[in-house]
Amino acid sequence: MSTLIDIQSQIQKLQKQAADIKSREFDKTVEEIRAKMEAFGITAKDLQTGKRGARAGKGKKPATARKTVKGASPKKAGSPVAAKYHGPNGESWTGRGLTPRWLKSLLEQGRAKEEFAVKA
Repeated sequence: MSTLIDIQSQIQKLQKQAADIKSREFDKTVEEIRAKMEAFGITAKDLQTGKRGARAGKGKKPATARKTVKGASPKKAGSPVAAKYHGPNGESWTGRGLTPRWLKSLLEQGRAKEEFAVKA
């Protein structure tokens, strides 16, 4: 069985090995990156801006905003909707999306959805 001291010693050795490998491979990796940058014509400025070069995306149309009818305001996401159905225990449903469990179970018992419709 290993002791804490043995494990800590192994950790130190492994960390030193990892640092040695990293320092050996660093120069090789930088050289590979430079070669690819030269092949593709990428500059340090291209990397700083995060934008793709002029050659990339040629022929694509720029994204445009959705057009709205004059005088109409766009719908707001998450606007509350009035309930169209109320259950016997105070539940409510707008009539949108999946039928809720409380209404589904009542429908399976033979009740009609219209029984729970909100009277205007």
